[in-house]
Amino acid sequence: MGYNKMSWVFAFLGFMFLGGLSNANGAIHHYDFVLKETNFTRLCSTKSILTVNGSLPGPTITVRKGDTAFVNVHNQGLYGLTIHWHGVKQPRNPWSDGPESVTQCPIAPGTNFTYEVIFSSEEGTLWWHAHSDWTRATVYGAIVILPALNTTYPFATPDAQETLILASWFKGDVMEIIEEALASGGDPNSSDAFLINGQPGDLYDCSNETTYRLLVDYGKTYLLRVINAVMNEEQFFALANHTLTVVAQDAAYIKPITTSYIMITPGQTMDILVTANQPPSHYYIASKAYVDGSVPFNNSTTTAIVQYNGNYSAPSTTPFPTLPDYDNQTAADNFTSQIRALASKEHPISVPLEIHSKIVISIAINERICPNSNCSGPHNNALSASLNNISFELPSIDILQAYYRGNNNGVYSTNFPDKPPYYFNFTGDVGNNTIYPSFGTRVRMIKYGEGVEIVFQGTNIIAPENHPMHLHGYGFYVVGTGYGNFNSTTSPKTYNLVDPPEVNTIGVPKNGWAAIRFVADNPGVWFMHCHLERHSSWGMNTVLIVRNGNTTESKIRPPPAYMPPCSKS
Repeated sequence: MGYNKMSWVFAFLGFMFLGGLSNANGAIHHYDFVLKETNFTRLCSTKSILTVNGSLPGPTITVRKGDTAFVNVHNQGLYGLTIHWHGVKQPRNPWSDGPESVTQCPIAPGTNFTYEVIFSSEEGTLWWHAHSDWTRATVYGAIVILPALNTTYPFATPDAQETLILASWFKGDVMEIIEEALASGGDPNSSDAFLINGQPGDLYDCSNETTYRLLVDYGKTYLLRVINAVMNEEQFFALANHTLTVVAQDAAYIKPITTSYIMITPGQTMDILVTANQPPSHYYIASKAYVDGSVPFNNSTTTAIVQYNGNYSAPSTTPFPTLPDYDNQTAADNFTSQIRALASKEHPISVPLEIHSKIVISIAINERICPNSNCSGPHNNALSASLNNISFELPSIDILQAYYRGNNNGVYSTNFPDKPPYYFNFTGDVGNNTIYPSFGTRVRMIKYGEGVEIVFQGTNIIAPENHPMHLHGYGFYVVGTGYGNFNSTTSPKTYNLVDPPEVNTIGVPKNGWAAIRFVADNPGVWFMHCHLERHSSWGMNTVLIVRNGNTTESKIRPPPAYMPPCSKS
């Protein structure tokens, strides 16, 4: 299938012009992503999956802080989809953020669209992935953001670096899996394996010969860029007999944490220093699910092997790391509670102290009533999910287009509430409180420049668990977390306003709460959702629309000359 070359040329010239205006200092990079079906063999069977450039994971985007990348996505696949640049703030440029039906309509098969990915304050590791239905299961890759020219890391420059992407593998067709689950109202099938850089590892059938291997030299220090692209499970991750020093999360530096394992949620990234200081041999890297709820999950373990260079006999038994039990909440908390922003002179933070908009959002798994009471969820109903008891519905015309044109026509409403519909013992005996949500496309409007605080409140409704909440367009400060119900009087007294980490995804504790803060200085339409994919599919989403400011530099940029058309626009 050929490209529409003339439209590509015009789009390219338009983006070049805008790019020159938007980023006069950073370098410009160009990438071509070709979406196509490719045969892959895993777990003893072969199937066709959607890939970028025929690889799994897809290509790595490498830039320096403050650069811009133009990524021309050619869709040679079977259905429309979009690409999201996870954690990239995209200042004033929601047009290239990517979530389907929120900032754009899908790139139809046989067409192409060029994203302008604008990097600003990010430095470290991020990632990109498809943002349509469950296509991100195979359409994903790393983003490496090196320090700007004439600057360096806030630690000794590592001898080398390696990206390790944790992901899911399904024997079945992922689109059919979620479509069948939504039709039946039950849980979707769990994945059949986890992957490290596209390989399950030798604990799975038919996988011994393809286990991913990381070759190292004794005495050298390596920067491991770990990305959790898993669909529905948080992960414990460790390397046998080696100490991990975590130095960044979500492309922001943190105070170094020395640990034997990490807990990383879907959507998060972590930069980890490892020194190859053990007797030259082979050592397992391993990763498995952390699940603190009574929900279906994949209880297997993916592995890779760190292999020292040199002459030695391969061990008869390769050392294996000690990972916490899958439901070890204490182990997860012991790690995450240590995360603090570096907050140095070279890498300062700016936590808003004056709050203009305070929003409390209850997070829940719900039921949707089935007319014939023949669904596969609780009480013969269908599973659903909500924020503030509103289950989000994606419109047929993207919200950004409707907002920018000032022609809503019922695409969305602006009455997403600042608090739950009513207060009850969220994390205790919830009874039948808010089991049944309302459904709609309701967004929250925020004035430019406001200090915003959002308190995510977990609930005990149906199936409580940790929820990795992700906000597009922003890094936010995690100023507090706790268990039980948030108390507006006592809980803020526990806030860390000195060195809270700046992240784009936060795991809200099971039956607990997390408080985040940010300054609404990026005008646009920004999706906010749980990064457990089944929860997002059930409606655990909303949208924040940050209004324009009073200057050109505080307004959404004009749209590019071409955006993928909506079928009903």
